[in-house]
Amino acid sequence: MANVIIISVLIALVYVGARRIWRTVRYGGSCCSSQSAPDKKIRVKDRNKANYPYSYKLRIEGMVCGGCVRRVENALNSEGELWAKADLGNKEVEVLSKRVMSRDDFLQLLKGTPYTLVDIMEENR
Repeated sequence: MANVIIISVLIALVYVGARRIWRTVRYGGSCCSSQSAPDKKIRVKDRNKANYPYSYKLRIEGMVCGGCVRRVENALNSEGELWAKADLGNKEVEVLSKRVMSRDDFLQLLKGTPYTLVDIMEENR
Protein backbone atom coordinates (compact mmCIF):
# COMPACT_ATOMS: atom_id res chain seq x y z
CA MET A 1 0.00 0.00 0.00
CA ALA A 2 2.82 2.39 0.82
CA ASN A 3 4.38 1.72 -2.58
CA VAL A 4 1.16 2.74 -4.34
CA ILE A 5 1.06 6.03 -2.42
CA ILE A 6 4.72 6.79 -3.18
CA ILE A 7 4.28 5.97 -6.86
CA SER A 8 1.14 8.14 -7.03
CA VAL A 9 2.99 11.08 -5.48
CA LEU A 10 5.91 10.63 -7.88
CA ILE A 11 3.55 10.51 -10.87
CA ALA A 12 1.86 13.71 -9.70
CA LEU A 13 5.22 15.47 -9.28
CA VAL A 14 6.39 14.37 -12.73
CA TYR A 15 3.12 15.61 -14.22
CA VAL A 16 3.41 19.02 -12.54
CA GLY A 17 7.06 19.36 -13.57
CA ALA A 18 6.41 18.34 -17.17
CA ARG A 19 3.50 20.79 -17.40
CA ARG A 20 5.69 23.62 -16.08
CA ILE A 21 8.46 22.82 -18.59
CA TRP A 22 5.91 22.66 -21.43
CA ARG A 23 4.50 26.09 -20.58
CA THR A 24 7.96 27.61 -20.25
CA VAL A 25 8.99 26.26 -23.65
CA ARG A 26 5.71 27.19 -25.32
CA TYR A 27 5.11 30.64 -23.83
CA GLY A 28 8.55 31.69 -22.64
CA GLY A 29 9.99 31.96 -19.17
CA SER A 30 9.20 35.60 -18.48
CA CYS A 31 7.33 36.74 -15.41
CA CYS A 32 4.39 38.03 -17.45
CA SER A 33 3.70 35.22 -19.85
CA SER A 34 4.44 31.98 -18.07
CA GLN A 35 0.75 31.20 -17.54
CA SER A 36 -0.68 32.10 -20.94
CA ALA A 37 0.25 33.00 -24.48
CA PRO A 38 2.11 36.31 -24.73
CA ASP A 39 0.17 39.40 -25.71
CA LYS A 40 0.11 40.06 -29.44
CA LYS A 41 2.23 43.08 -30.32
CA ILE A 42 0.25 46.13 -31.43
CA ARG A 43 1.91 47.44 -34.57
CA VAL A 44 1.94 51.15 -35.32
CA LYS A 45 0.24 51.87 -38.63
CA ASP A 46 2.18 55.07 -39.42
CA ARG A 47 5.87 54.13 -39.33
CA ASN A 48 7.14 57.40 -40.80
CA LYS A 49 8.99 59.17 -37.97
CA ALA A 50 8.61 62.51 -39.75
CA ASN A 51 4.87 62.40 -38.94
CA TYR A 52 5.58 62.50 -35.20
CA PRO A 53 6.67 66.04 -34.27
CA TYR A 54 6.78 65.43 -30.49
CA SER A 55 9.15 63.14 -28.62
CA TYR A 56 9.08 62.02 -24.99
CA LYS A 57 11.23 59.81 -22.82
CA LEU A 58 9.36 58.06 -20.01
CA ARG A 59 10.95 56.32 -17.05
CA ILE A 60 8.81 53.34 -16.11
CA GLU A 61 9.22 51.21 -12.98
CA GLY A 62 8.09 47.61 -12.86
CA MET A 63 9.36 46.36 -16.23
CA VAL A 64 11.41 43.22 -15.59
CA CYS A 65 11.06 41.10 -18.72
CA GLY A 66 10.21 41.12 -22.41
CA GLY A 67 6.55 40.53 -21.60
CA CYS A 68 6.51 43.70 -19.50
CA VAL A 69 8.08 45.65 -22.38
CA ARG A 70 5.42 44.39 -24.76
CA ARG A 71 2.60 45.33 -22.38
CA VAL A 72 3.92 48.86 -21.90
CA GLU A 73 4.46 49.33 -25.65
CA ASN A 74 0.98 47.95 -26.39
CA ALA A 75 -0.66 50.24 -23.83
CA LEU A 76 0.93 53.28 -25.48
CA ASN A 77 0.71 52.14 -29.12
CA SER A 78 -3.00 51.37 -28.76
CA GLU A 79 -3.68 55.12 -28.59
CA GLY A 80 -3.18 55.50 -32.34
CA GLU A 81 -1.19 58.73 -32.38
CA LEU A 82 1.80 57.36 -30.47
CA TRP A 83 4.75 55.17 -31.37
CA ALA A 84 6.44 53.68 -28.30
CA LYS A 85 9.67 51.72 -28.07
CA ALA A 86 10.72 50.45 -24.63
CA ASP A 87 14.26 49.80 -23.40
CA LEU A 88 14.21 47.19 -20.64
CA GLY A 89 17.83 47.78 -19.58
CA ASN A 90 17.29 51.46 -18.82
CA LYS A 91 13.61 51.09 -17.84
CA GLU A 92 12.79 53.83 -20.33
CA VAL A 93 10.30 54.22 -23.15
CA GLU A 94 10.88 56.49 -26.12
CA VAL A 95 7.54 57.80 -27.33
CA LEU A 96 6.96 59.64 -30.60
CA SER A 97 3.69 61.53 -30.70
CA LYS A 98 1.57 63.36 -33.25
CA ARG A 99 0.20 65.67 -30.55
CA VAL A 100 1.28 67.28 -27.31
CA MET A 101 0.98 64.84 -24.42
CA SER A 102 0.76 65.58 -20.71
CA ARG A 103 1.75 63.46 -17.73
CA ASP A 104 -1.96 62.79 -17.13
CA ASP A 105 -2.36 61.52 -20.71
CA PHE A 106 0.42 58.98 -20.19
CA LEU A 107 -0.91 58.00 -16.76
CA GLN A 108 -4.32 57.35 -18.31
CA LEU A 109 -2.83 55.10 -20.98
CA LEU A 110 -0.84 53.12 -18.39
CA LYS A 111 -3.78 52.96 -15.98
CA GLY A 112 -4.66 49.32 -16.69
CA THR A 113 -1.10 48.08 -16.27
CA PRO A 114 0.95 47.33 -13.13
CA TYR A 115 3.70 49.75 -14.19
CA THR A 116 4.52 53.12 -12.66
CA LEU A 117 5.37 56.26 -14.60
CA VAL A 118 8.27 57.77 -12.63
CA ASP A 119 9.45 60.59 -14.86
CA ILE A 120 8.65 62.18 -18.21
CA MET A 121 10.99 64.32 -20.31
CA GLU A 122 10.07 66.10 -23.50
CA GLU A 123 12.81 65.85 -26.09
CA ASN A 124 13.52 68.09 -29.05
CA ARG A 125 12.88 66.73 -32.52
